[in-house]
Amino acid sequence: MNITRKEQVPESMTQNGPVLQTESLLAPRPKTIKETGVSEALLLDLVAKHLLSAGVLTKEQLVSLIGVTGGIIQHLLDTAKALAWVENRQTTSDGQMRYALSSGGEHHAKQALSRNGYLGLAPVPLKQYANICKKQSSRAKAITFEMLEAGLSALVLPKDLLFKIGPAMNSSRPVLIYGPPGTGKSYLCRHLNLTLGDSVLIPYAIAIGNEVIQVYDPELHHKVGVGNETSSLRLSEGHDPRWIKCERPLRITGGELTAEMLEVQFDSHSRTYMAPLQLKANNGILLLDDLGRQKISAKQLFNRWIIPMEERRDFLSLQSGEHFEIPFELILLFSTNLNPKELVDEAFLRRLGYKIHFDALDEELYRKIWFQVCEDLDLSCTEEVFQYLLEEYHKRYEKPLIPCYPRDLLGIMSDQISFMEFEPVITPSLVDSAWSIYFV
Repeated sequence: MNITRKEQVPESMTQNGPVLQTESLLAPRPKTIKETGVSEALLLDLVAKHLLSAGVLTKEQLVSLIGVTGGIIQHLLDTAKALAWVENRQTTSDGQMRYALSSGGEHHAKQALSRNGYLGLAPVPLKQYANICKKQSSRAKAITFEMLEAGLSALVLPKDLLFKIGPAMNSSRPVLIYGPPGTGKSYLCRHLNLTLGDSVLIPYAIAIGNEVIQVYDPELHHKVGVGNETSSLRLSEGHDPRWIKCERPLRITGGELTAEMLEVQFDSHSRTYMAPLQLKANNGILLLDDLGRQKISAKQLFNRWIIPMEERRDFLSLQSGEHFEIPFELILLFSTNLNPKELVDEAFLRRLGYKIHFDALDEELYRKIWFQVCEDLDLSCTEEVFQYLLEEYHKRYEKPLIPCYPRDLLGIMSDQISFMEFEPVITPSLVDSAWSIYFV
């Protein structure tokens, strides 16, 4: 089984489709402190820490930084002034009141930072996160053959692969994709998000009691839409801005994976918690590439995830030892070049549910990929030269028709043509040279 790239993804698949529910219904903007689901003490500490960091802020700036309405911010400021933590400063040129910490407020803010260094949008409560995460499940709407074919239309691949990967995407069980290197396993996995075609809400952070775990990661979570809802003081506009509208996440990890990355991370220097990779990947796809080459063994990994894989829930803990449960609501993919039976025993393989084998191409598809790459690189190649490649090299040296070869070999030839200022035409001598460079 194999894949390669066509010219572009259809426009309809590059746009984000509707989420399962409108964002304002899924995560309505809270109007009171009680409706935020977190304690007033946590929010007061957050106001104090932001003022300590910035020096002086207006109410509108605090709304933007904390992600709650102007009415909630005003209540927090009034409470802080009653505690003698906050002072009024000279208004701005457009009449906005400015606020700063008193000496007592500065002392309190520093104490708050020493306990918890989190500084960002107000977190959402764990219960709300779990509820919304489950409602946004990619499995809430079944993937059909037409959806998968449209989502992967930028790839050239045999239809029998669609009939295997499609049901696997609808399953709640993990998927193992295995086969020789270069057969397109990882390349396919990286494009599966296109079949989902919608967006989800990702919390900036979640609260476990008064502790805060940051979830939003700008390198992983790609925002959808424009504008800054957190700057609005009005209650009627948009969803709760503590949630960020993003494309469904695709988290890829390979040989760098360690056991620690599967747990909540605590930075003792900044006194902040960061979410583990499976929490960041919730409502999306988590791909563990090169299974068997991680710093954690495959057996350790599967032992860690037996309950999450079977019950779709995970258990994490804080530095204090407090345990909590989160949804394990993601499509879990494993990719390996190794023999699955050498990685884990039969009992673990049964838990994976779907095992999909990738192999070398037939000549027809290899030809299609070869000439597609030629077109992409603006190279000209005749059928005679392509047959020369097959007869003199693939067949003579018994090299299988692996889908990465056209891209790699033609890339070398394109480099040679540019360097030597040749015409962009593939010749037998260029094939000879590229082959000798590529293979050892």
